Amino acid sequence: MADIRFMTLDPGHFHAALVHGEIYPDVSDRVDIFAPVGPDLVAHLHRLSGFNHRAARPTSWTWEVHAGPDSFARLRRDPPGNVVVLSGRNRVKIDQILGAVESGLHVLADKPWVLRSADLPKLERALAEADARGTVAYDIMTERFEATHQLQREFVNDPATFGRIEPGQPDAPSVYMESVHYLKKMVAGAPNIRPPWFFDTDEQGEGLSDVGTHLVDLVQWTLFPDRAIAAAADVQILDACRWPTTIPEAAFRTVTGAAGF
Repeated sequence: MADIRFMTLDPGHFHAALVHGEIYPDVSDRVDIFAPVGPDLVAHLHRLSGFNHRAARPTSWTWEVHAGPDSFARLRRDPPGNVVVLSGRNRVKIDQILGAVESGLHVLADKPWVLRSADLPKLERALAEADARGTVAYDIMTERFEATHQLQREFVNDPATFGRIEPGQPDAPSVYMESVHYLKKMVAGAPNIRPPWFFDTDEQGEGLSDVGTHLVDLVQWTLFPDRAIAAAADVQILDACRWPTTIPEAAFRTVTGAAGF
C-alpha cells in the first residue's frame, strides 16, 4: 500500500478538495470521506469528480464515503488511513485537530485553527502532542511555499539589498499588509459556492482570524525566519477596529445557492 492515505473529515470549504487537485507519488489514490449527509458533502464530491473529469491532467481519485452523524467519532474508532484533512467549520477545528493527533494520526488543516484566544492552549497541546508522537500537524494553505513570497523573504533578509527594518510605531508601522479576499470568486474554473454558515462569524471567524491569519504568518516568517513566536510573550495588540461587511440578499443567494438569508 502507499505510505500516505487521506481521510477527509467534514469537508465544508473548497480547500478540502484542493488537496486532491493532483495525484502524488506515495499517496494512495483512494480517499475516505467522513461527513454527515448534506450539501457540504455533495459539494465536496462534485469538486473531486471535476478534478477526475477535467480535460487537462485529470486525476484518478477513488473515494469511500462514510456518511452519517458523529463522523469524527467514527473516523477515530476505525481509521482507514493515516492523514486527516480538515477544512470546514472553524469553530470545532482545534478539537478535531487535537483529537486526531491524540489518536496517532497526521493532520493537514487549513487556517484558522482557532477563533478565540481561549483556545490557544489547545493549539499548544496539539503541537506538543504531535511532536511527542512523531506525527505531523501542519497548515495546508500556507503561502510560505509560493515562489514570490520566498524571493521577497530572501531580499528582506539581505541587508545589502534591502537594508534593515525600522522599529515600528503606532502611526508608522514597520510592515503594512493588505489582502483582497473576495466572498464571490472563481475556483478551478467554476463559481465557488460557499455554505450559508460561512457567513456566521461564530462558525467561520472574522476577518482577522480567517484571512488575516495568512498575512500575520507571512510577516512573522519573513522578518523572523526560523524563529518561533510565543503568542503570550511576543504579541501585543495595541489597537484594532472591526466592522461588518454588508451583503445584499440577492448576492447572498448567488454566493450560497440558498433561497435567502
